[in-house]
Amino acid sequence: MLCLDMASSSSLLSEEQFLCSICLDVFTEPVSIPCGHNFCKACIRGYWDTSDLCQCPMCKKTLDKRPDLFVNTFISEMAAQFRQTVEVKTTSSPHQCPDIIVELSCDICTGMKLKALKSCLVCLTSYCETHLEPHQRVPALKRHKLINPVENLEDRMCKKHERLLELFCRTDQMCVCQFCTETHHKTHDTVPLEEEYGEMKAKLGKTEAEMQQMIQERLKKVQEIKHSVDLSKREAEREISDSVQVFTDLVRSIERSQAELIEVIEENQKAAERQAEGIIKELEQEIIELQRRSTELEQLSHTEDHLHLLQSCPSLCTPPPTKDWSEISVHSDLCVGTVRRAVSQLEETLNKEMEKLPEVKLKRIQQYAVDVTLDPDTAHPNVILSEDGKQVRHGGTRTNRPNTTKRSDKSVNVLGKEGFSSGRFYYEVTVKGKTKWELGVARESINRKGKITLSPEDGYWTVWLRNGEQYKALSSPSVPLSLREKPQKVGVFVDYEEGQVSFYDVEARSHIYSFTGCTFTEKLYPYFNPCLNDDGKNSAPLIISPVNDRLSFNLKI
Repeated sequence: MLCLDMASSSSLLSEEQFLCSICLDVFTEPVSIPCGHNFCKACIRGYWDTSDLCQCPMCKKTLDKRPDLFVNTFISEMAAQFRQTVEVKTTSSPHQCPDIIVELSCDICTGMKLKALKSCLVCLTSYCETHLEPHQRVPALKRHKLINPVENLEDRMCKKHERLLELFCRTDQMCVCQFCTETHHKTHDTVPLEEEYGEMKAKLGKTEAEMQQMIQERLKKVQEIKHSVDLSKREAEREISDSVQVFTDLVRSIERSQAELIEVIEENQKAAERQAEGIIKELEQEIIELQRRSTELEQLSHTEDHLHLLQSCPSLCTPPPTKDWSEISVHSDLCVGTVRRAVSQLEETLNKEMEKLPEVKLKRIQQYAVDVTLDPDTAHPNVILSEDGKQVRHGGTRTNRPNTTKRSDKSVNVLGKEGFSSGRFYYEVTVKGKTKWELGVARESINRKGKITLSPEDGYWTVWLRNGEQYKALSSPSVPLSLREKPQKVGVFVDYEEGQVSFYDVEARSHIYSFTGCTFTEKLYPYFNPCLNDDGKNSAPLIISPVNDRLSFNLKI
């Protein structure tokens, strides 16, 4: 019943389902590997023997170690039944299977051509089962080389000697016949075609695996670049939004200052006009009084009454009381001071907003925060690491860490576990309570033995603190840093593609220093040096701190 069911089910299954993807033939001793794919036992062993990686030829899943291989009995029975079914179809007579679909026809058949069962490399002819019979019976024909049916048999013959191409010349990389090895290829390295076929097939499998790996690497790189472009686009949009907000608020401030200035100028003008009106009114009153006195004097000058003139003259000749107007004026520059004060206030506002820009930039940079853990394999024997790998301090006694190539033997430093060879990354370190420290990044190939020089030429991009107040960027030459405040927490940001390493005072939201125009060609690792204890004065640890990515920023003018 099983065979009948298998035979009937074989018509529902395609030939490809019973083929090994390595040898492209029906499974022989099929085995399943952990990823679920199936191969001939010998094929998968041969594939792994010629590959540096133990991986699946189909899905490229890498295995930690070679698994034990056991024949899958179910697939083995299915393959055997399929092979038997194919053989029955191939050997059936024309009367039994008149509708068989042939892939390569018999060269001898006339009329309806039957499917060729074998091709003879001596006769250069393909035969069906009936016409193949003499090659299985006649002794002379039995010595002929039979292969599975192939087309263009003449291409398998040496054009020079008319002999079968059954050898491969590795020297000239070409197929040759036996006579060729006795003439032109006599001293060459020749092997049977089957041997070269096996090695070439294994090589092709390995090459194909390498190609797939290269494809996957490039697909990954494409995704990384696309992701980088997306991040850059979002960052540009945020920067545009922030810039628009800043300039919008500045324009509003200018417009408000302008309106206030115009209002002040207009009020000053009105006050000046009121002052002028009062002065004019007083002057007009005095003019009226003087005109009246002038009229009286003129009338008195025409009188003939001696007594009246003498009696009136003393009082009329005395000028009426008036104000000294020589020092009184209405000033036209009453608004100059107001304009100057308004411009000064605007300049002060603008300066305050410019000071806020580093805070905006730091907030943007903090989105690239990574989780940094200290690598004990790189820690100097005199430094002590916390269990979680987030703190490092200088200890009083030397530990028994082995002196490996990754470990510094002089400078009391330690590196981060993870290195970075692309993109951007950021981390923060608490330096509170320390009088000395060194922070930054270092390339993978730095010299870790003997005296170390901290400079970009030697693979270090760092800043340091000495004596509790002397800050330096260790470029070439080093740059003294004048900081308004003593940083309690330092942020380190790296843009690998842009060649930039920047340091920030996290709490003050201010920029400390940037190395720019750098060229990075290998992995960069976070670098930490807590420096010597100094009899307890510098005992505080360097602490890798979680990044607060919820900073608030409200622009107010």
